[in-house]
Parts: sequence; structure tokens; C-alpha cells
Amino acid sequence: AAQTAEAVRQLRCAARRLNGALHTYRPLVDTAWADQLRAELSWLSGTLAREYAYAARLDRLLGALHRLASDGGAAGGGEPPEGGAGGGTGTGGGGSSGGSGGGPGALPMGAARAGALLERQLRLARTRAHSAALQALGSSRFHAVADAVAVLASEAPLTSDEAAGQAAPVLVPLAEQAQRRLLEAVDALPLARAEAPYNAEALARSLAAEAQQDAAWHQVRLLLRLHRYAEEVLLWGSGSGDGAGEDAPAPGSDPRLAPASAALDRHRDAAEAAAAAAAAARTPRIAPATAYALGVLHADQRHDVEAARFAFGRLWNAKPPGSEKG
Repeated sequence: AAQTAEAVRQLRCAARRLNGALHTYRPLVDTAWADQLRAELSWLSGTLAREYAYAARLDRLLGALHRLASDGGAAGGGEPPEGGAGGGTGTGGGGSSGGSGGGPGALPMGAARAGALLERQLRLARTRAHSAALQALGSSRFHAVADAVAVLASEAPLTSDEAAGQAAPVLVPLAEQAQRRLLEAVDALPLARAEAPYNAEALARSLAAEAQQDAAWHQVRLLLRLHRYAEEVLLWGSGSGDGAGEDAPAPGSDPRLAPASAALDRHRDAAEAAAAAAAAARTPRIAPATAYALGVLHADQRHDVEAARFAFGRLWNAKPPGSEKG
């Protein structure tokens, strides 16, 4: 199982990297061909990612529930469930987690039922994603993508003689464009507020506004990834090495990029976990204690969104090593 997960992760990462390179260096190749291949790579990486994303989200939410409940029942332990409400959709106990027993590690009733509801919903989503991934890997569509990638090195449809010449004169300007897009997107973020500890910016909006508020940060995350992948292509083009790992900075690149990218990954994970908790709280006929626990869980994840923004702001505004003037 571990080997399978690692193989899927590597396939996912390779698809993302190739997709990112085609996005940045699209003017050098036939655009219709590049757009079609990018669409197929996006489909492949997205399909393979969903199963693991649901599993990670469930682990994150259940871990947060246990952490919150261990602090004195803050996640719903102080409010007993309504009689008869346990038969409602999504609130029935599942195994040992459904009760309010007093054994070590036992969750209060509201938190236990919230955990059971989340587990039921996210396990179902993960099962469906797993089936979709298996179907995708056995499909003719996947084999067509694999064939297209296999012949890419020798038959890339370059659009000009310049693209077939020296790498640096054609690659560097396009990589700089990717960097400018990133810098412009970061400049649009409210970093001055995000850098203030306990600013409550991530909790100050309504549920309806959360997705809109998070969108700018998610866009920066994607642009930062594209910038890192563009730098890796420059590294390969210069013959300086074999590229960087998923979380490692390319040699000679800005060392802030990898930790800043990790902070934005944490932001994305926390925002999606908060959305899952909010969606579970909208399940019809759940007990008040269950809804309360999910509300506390949602707020906890939004606090993590705020912490990730704070971490990104501190990382981004730190001076890169060697930038100080003597």
C-alpha cells in the first residue's frame, strides 16, 4: 500500500510539473497541442489527488476534534443531545466513537457524533474518488496521455527556430513573466494585516464570503508553484543538475519559496477542512451538540487559516540571505 501511494504521488507530481512547464513556456510550442495536453494532465493529477485529499482532510478534522475535546469538552461535550435526534441523517454513532463513555480518549457526545458524521461523509467521498482513480488508470484516456508524454522529448511541436536553439535566451524571459505574475498577486494580498498576530481576518467574514476571501491566497499558491517549476526548467536547461524535489528549493533559487509554498499548502488544507466542517453542520436534523461541535471545529480550522497567512507573510517579507548590503 505504501509503495502504491508513493507511485501515485510521483505520477501526480510529474503531471503537475509538466502541466506547469507547459503553462509557463506555452509560447514556445504549438498552443493548441499544449492546451490539450495540459487539460489531460490536469484531469489526471486531479483525479489521482482526490482520494488522498479526502483521507488527509479526515485525519486533520478527527485529530482536531480529539485535540479540542481533550481541553475540557469544548467541542460539544457540555451540551447533551436531544432525545430522539440520534436517528437523524448523519448523526448516528458509529462503533465506539458514538457514545459518551468515560474511558481514556473517549470523546464527548457532541464531538463523537460530529466525528462519526465527518467520517461517514469523507469516507464515502474517498471511496468514490478511489473508484474514479482506478477507472481513470485503466482507461484509454490515461494511456493516450502516457503515450503523448512518452514521445514528448523527441517530438515536441516547437513553433520557432529560437525555441530549438539556446535555452537561456528563450526560457528566461518567460520564467520572469511567471515571477512577475506571482509578485503582482502577492502585492494584492492583505499581508500587512495578515502579519499581525491574532488579527481574526480569517474569521471575520460570513461563511458565504470565506471562499471569496480564500481565492486570492489559493491563486498565489498556484502562481508560486508555477514560479518554482519554471525555475526548475531553467536549472535543467542550464545543465546545472537534475532539478529539485517536491519540497526542496532548486539550487541557487530563493530559499524562501519552499517554506512559503508549504505555508500556502497548509492554508489550502485548513480552508478546505473548515469548508467540510461547515458542510457537515448543514446536514438536516442533527442534534444541537453535534452542530455545536462542528461549529467549534470550523472556527478552529479558520484559526489555522489565519496562522498559515501569518506564516506566509513573515516568510515572504523576510530578506533573502545575501540581500543585505555591506
